[in-house]
Amino acid sequence: MALPLEGLRVLDLTRFLAGPFCSMILGDLGADVIKVEPTPDGEFVRRVGPFKDGHSVYFLSVHRNQRSLAVNFRDPRGLELLRELADKADILVENFKPGVMAEMNMSYEQLRERNPRLIFTSVTGFGRGGPYSDWPGVDQIAQGMSGLMSVTGQEATGPTRVGIPIGDVVAGMWGALGTQAAVIQRMSTGRGQLVETSLLGGLIGLLNVQAQRALTLNDVSGVVGNDHPVVCPCGVFMASDGAFNMAVVSQDMWVKLCELLDVPDMVHDAKYKDNTARLANRDELRERLNEKFAARDKMAWTHELIKLGLPAGPLFTMDQVFADPHVIQTGMVEEIEHPTLGMLKQLSNPIRMEGLGPRTVRTPPPLLGQHTEEVLRDMGVSPSRISDLARDGVIAFCAEQAKV
Repeated sequence: MALPLEGLRVLDLTRFLAGPFCSMILGDLGADVIKVEPTPDGEFVRRVGPFKDGHSVYFLSVHRNQRSLAVNFRDPRGLELLRELADKADILVENFKPGVMAEMNMSYEQLRERNPRLIFTSVTGFGRGGPYSDWPGVDQIAQGMSGLMSVTGQEATGPTRVGIPIGDVVAGMWGALGTQAAVIQRMSTGRGQLVETSLLGGLIGLLNVQAQRALTLNDVSGVVGNDHPVVCPCGVFMASDGAFNMAVVSQDMWVKLCELLDVPDMVHDAKYKDNTARLANRDELRERLNEKFAARDKMAWTHELIKLGLPAGPLFTMDQVFADPHVIQTGMVEEIEHPTLGMLKQLSNPIRMEGLGPRTVRTPPPLLGQHTEEVLRDMGVSPSRISDLARDGVIAFCAEQAKV
């Protein structure tokens, strides 16, 4: 069975994280993603640590299922080559600062004249049209300006960034979603279109209930911490060996929890008798529950609570996540042979569907210029022209190609 996006060619001019994350999703789903990298050093994050045997772990994290084409962006012949490749592409993805693509004569308007079927996906920091359009896009800045940081963190710490660059990855996900919608629409119209999203817009689009509270009720929430804002007890509790999450979302669950912990008096105690009372006395209630939870470890409590129908689960560190039997059995980590690193563990795409098959990591993150000749041949560039471009430094082959 063909992969969902098999047959689609993506010209990937992205860098850092937001754009590459978008292209990686398209590659996971079967598109032929051509990662265009500037010579002589390639994608900027190849030089960002930490490193494994000289390879950037940052780069390894977001460039599976892609082919690397190394081009000199400063040579007019290199830019003309890219325009020619865009003529034959289905999708182009870029996340340059607004205006840069036009300076290279590769804006959507310019490329559309050459290839009306081209879907041009642009990921920026703040989107076009507003006073911040030209601002550089950085994840943490977007987290702060989106309101996300204002509801994340503890009272003691104040607003806190999410522990991953969520603005980047969410913008990439929105970009991939919009790109696929444009592919579907092109089936009926025969024409491509401009698809735009941004770090700021992507995060604002996630605010759901908190945003609606502000828009409808003028209710502006502060930091939420680890407790649910309207359900109690629901949040983080402490077992003998560390923290775990538990959610008591109904009165029946509350009764079951009190029976499990052997505190029947709390069921009808005026301070805890219903959710409203428990919310008003949340801190005291947490202390009382933690006294009981201290008797056993977090996995023991998790299993006991699950048996009673109460949602629960331990807080894992990264090493614990990838040692967890459920994570292992559901295939969230795959292994692939890397040209120089040997067997490389990679995150699996979490989408599970018949059309993807059992594995989502089909090729490892590429070496710089590893596929330059292969890509250009596939795109119809003659061997003699490839030879001339290489001789003149317009394109580059992989320095380790002989070892691959």
